[in-house]
Amino acid sequence: MARNLLSRYIWLVDTIRRYGTITRRQLDEAWKRSIYSDGAPLPRRTFYNYRAAIEELFNITIAFNPADNTYSIGDDNPAAEGITDWLLNSAAMTNLLSDSRDVADKIFLEEVPSAREYLPPMVRALKEHRTVVMDYQPYTRRTPHRDIVLHPYFLKIFRQRWYITGLNTAEDKVKTYALDRIVSMRVTDDSYTIPDYFDAPAYFRDSYGIVFNQGEVKEVILRVDARRAKYFRALPLHHTQQETVSDGYSLFTYRIKISEDFVQELLSYGPSVTVVRPPELRAMVTTSLRASLANYD
Repeated sequence: MARNLLSRYIWLVDTIRRYGTITRRQLDEAWKRSIYSDGAPLPRRTFYNYRAAIEELFNITIAFNPADNTYSIGDDNPAAEGITDWLLNSAAMTNLLSDSRDVADKIFLEEVPSAREYLPPMVRALKEHRTVVMDYQPYTRRTPHRDIVLHPYFLKIFRQRWYITGLNTAEDKVKTYALDRIVSMRVTDDSYTIPDYFDAPAYFRDSYGIVFNQGEVKEVILRVDARRAKYFRALPLHHTQQETVSDGYSLFTYRIKISEDFVQELLSYGPSVTVVRPPELRAMVTTSLRASLANYD
């Protein structure tokens, strides 16, 4: 039931965004053509319930303009833009698969670790500022960590996996956990307060992916061949990316904290990407390459 409701919320946001502004009559006509309707218009009370739930869950406002009796997605919260885009991408796939049952054997989706079981309670814990107790199984251990007491601070998606970042109270340290590696969890009645000094958007701002690094921000310059540069333009490695185009290659510049994850990302591009500087990043890449080559001696 919850999954069905979520898909309806997504449909509503997607439809209003595509129209820009939409009247109730237009919305009813779109609803009647959707997979969720039996041909009847969207009931007014149902619409108001969906509207309230979308604002509460996702901080996305469906605004009403009494001057022309239209609805639109409010732009009063720029921070919600990312999750709005995620919802719309989900909507596109949901609608595609719903309308393509007859070609289901011709659509292949990547298998990714699931976080469905623990995402809803984690969202509730975030919303209500409730402490979470969980057992967690990292890849590096044979047995799980038991009874981790966590104050959840924020959720983040990276490479189709959900991560929760929060305060591990036993270690008094902010840490990040993959939701699909949680073995069990419960939301307690104990409340907590996120410190005023903690800036969630800034936490990973200078890092790559979901690995927090307390190191120094470095200027990184990569030489990328012309063919690979097209992918870098379409899918930047980091929000600080800047490009200088040359004959046959591009130089991409970043302001970033160097981490092992970033090194592995660079190695995945093979000879099409070369580290120009800093020297310590070049050394990390060459050391890893030599170690790999040694396996073939």
